[in-house]
Amino acid sequence: MNLDELQKKLVAAARATAPDDRVPYAFEKRVTALLASRVAAKNMDVWVRGLWRAAISCAAIALLCGVWSAFSPASTPSTTDDLSQNFENTLLASVDQGDQTP
Repeated sequence: MNLDELQKKLVAAARATAPDDRVPYAFEKRVTALLASRVAAKNMDVWVRGLWRAAISCAAIALLCGVWSAFSPASTPSTTDDLSQNFENTLLASVDQGDQTP
């Protein structure tokens, strides 16, 4: 949104309503000063372009990894290379050793 248009809308809305005693002095001036001090959108263009390029390259890398994993030859799992069995044997090794002592 254009900051000039936003400022005009805020000032028009403030002028349309009657002032209230609860509103601090020069509140609208402080609000408009905060809006003007914000970073303009034109300065963020470089960041936005860079982030879109990074997102596109990440999506391309993810797609290539997916294609590579889909078309790579699958190896047949053997009983010695079963990760779950190796993990269980490692965790229960101390229990098994305790059973073997006389």
